[in-house]
Amino acid sequence: MSFTYEEVGATRQGPDACPPGFRLLHVRARIGEGEDVFRRAAEAVMTWELHRAVGVGIDAGADRAAPGVDVTVTLAAVIKAPCRVVWAVEERRRAGWAYGTLAGHPESGEEAFLVERTGDGTVWLTVTAFSRPATWYARAGGPATRGFQHAYARRCGKVLRRLCASAAEP
Repeated sequence: MSFTYEEVGATRQGPDACPPGFRLLHVRARIGEGEDVFRRAAEAVMTWELHRAVGVGIDAGADRAAPGVDVTVTLAAVIKAPCRVVWAVEERRRAGWAYGTLAGHPESGEEAFLVERTGDGTVWLTVTAFSRPATWYARAGGPATRGFQHAYARRCGKVLRRLCASAAEP
C-alpha cells in the first residue's frame, strides 16, 4: 500500500512543516523529570504501550516502532486505520516516531510522538500531526473530528505521565 499524501516524513521537521491544505495539531505535555522518567516514557512510546494504554487497538508488524513497520490502529472497535512508520529516533535525550496514513485510513496525513528530555531534566511528550479528511465520515465529522484528535493527543500526555509515575526520581 502507498501513502495517501505526498509530504512523507514532514513531521520530523516539527509543526512549521505542516503542508498547505492540512490541519495542524501540536500538543505538548510535561511528563516528569529525570533520566528514569525519560527512559520509561521512551520505552512506552517506542513499544506501542502508550497507545494501548490510551485505549486504541494496535496491530503492528514489529514490537518496536521503526521505519517501514505497518501498523493498524483500531478506534472504538470499528474504525480500522492503516499506517506505516515513516521515521523513528532513539537518542540520549529524544525518542519517538511518526506514522503516515495508508489507503483505508479515514484521514490523510502524518502523526508523530516524540519524547524529549530538556537541559533542566524535564521530560516532555510532543504530539505533532497534520491531517485532512480522506473519507466521507471524517469530512462529515468536521469540528468534532478535530476535537477528537486534540483530545486524543492530550490523553496521550496524561496516560504517559501515569505510566511513568513509578519511574519518577525522589
